[in-house]
Amino acid sequence: MGAFDTLRIASSSLGAHQTWLDTLASNIANVNTVTSTDQDAFQAQMLIMRASQDGGVEVAGLAVSDPAGRLVSDPSNPLADADGYVRAPEMDLSSQMTQLVMAQRGFQAAAQVTKDAQETYGAALQIGRA
Repeated sequence: MGAFDTLRIASSSLGAHQTWLDTLASNIANVNTVTSTDQDAFQAQMLIMRASQDGGVEVAGLAVSDPAGRLVSDPSNPLADADGYVRAPEMDLSSQMTQLVMAQRGFQAAAQVTKDAQETYGAALQIGRA
């Protein structure tokens, strides 16, 4: 592994984890978004990641949840149909929060690798100057 490979790989991980965090933030913000039963539900987004050719990681695509969502009984909601149902997204907050913790930890790990690599390269430069 070359001198700057560690920084490049950690940088790709930082970018991928930031995208994951942004996606989860959108999902969490919309976990309670409901629509009328004649409309599609909010579609939760899930990232598809893969290893890149250069050893890092990249976002390969985006999958979305079922637009049919799930029907929830909420007769007092102004969007409710004649039977008292609204359409809610097919996701749950606990799953999104669990993924959020994993994404945060991955981001923190990649940031620490970047910091450690910079310190190591800085020390090597100091040795070369001496």
